[in-house]
Amino acid sequence: MLRSALLYLSSQPRVFQFVRNNSLAKRFASRFVAGETLDEALNAVRALNGRGIRASLDLLGESVTNEREARGTRDSYLEILDRIHAQRLEANVSVKLTAMGLDISEELCVGLMQEVLARAQQYATFVRVDMESSEYTDRTLHLFEHRLYPLFRNHVGIVLQSYLYRTFTDVEYAIQLGCRVRLCKGAYKEPASVAYPDKKDVDANYVKCMHALLRHGNFPGIATHDPAIINEAKRFARENDIASNRFEFQMLYGVRRDLQERLVREGYGMRVYVPFGTQWYPYLMRRLAERPANVAFITGNVLREMVSHGNHRPA
Repeated sequence: MLRSALLYLSSQPRVFQFVRNNSLAKRFASRFVAGETLDEALNAVRALNGRGIRASLDLLGESVTNEREARGTRDSYLEILDRIHAQRLEANVSVKLTAMGLDISEELCVGLMQEVLARAQQYATFVRVDMESSEYTDRTLHLFEHRLYPLFRNHVGIVLQSYLYRTFTDVEYAIQLGCRVRLCKGAYKEPASVAYPDKKDVDANYVKCMHALLRHGNFPGIATHDPAIINEAKRFARENDIASNRFEFQMLYGVRRDLQERLVREGYGMRVYVPFGTQWYPYLMRRLAERPANVAFITGNVLREMVSHGNHRPA
């Protein structure tokens, strides 16, 4: 029922308009979204860089419905890369293939992505191809392997999700390719036919995939806020003589900022995923709707961070 309500609200423009003009709602959203404009997002990146944290910028908005919108997304990402380079920020970008027209035409999508990757190559930076729901997994991996990675090996990577049964096989193949992988648990609502329904199994598969990537992968991104998994990554790396500069931790903007800063102090690389854009309201509602447990997860992490800061407040 909660999921249905959240999805319904995400598609209501009148609700969106109210929320955008509601100061309390905007303050809540600003915790997890870096603003509506590129200038606001770059300011957020600059602040993160000042704390020793790298960033990955994501312009919000998923499946586009026409070629004009897809080309507009391409233009926006070219500007993002230009601005990151001009301001010498420690940041790359994350892109969803549906935002580049995958549902309209694969050829259109590949052409636009190759233009973005060529700009990233020019600036010696990096583009992460985000993973979407399981209906896109095969198409995303196929286009990545055959149309994007061969031309831009050092400038493009992929995301794999540990809640899918298939993912360890995909991890092994990515290791053979030598491509960079961001490993996350996955947030979309998936059927038990393709994804582990129990958290313990998702976590166990995450750790299995993480061990393989830490041992044999190409600078993997360990994307998690789970303290137990983070501690296991640190233990595994230490006991297998894996230097901290061979991987990085990754987290969401606004979630566990205390833990982000602690890992930086301990000498680990940290990259924060920074979403921005006018579609922040649908983004938040859809993310919550995909897994309603995220409501409790976000609330709990904010409270834990507040307690942590309170315990370290100077007397």
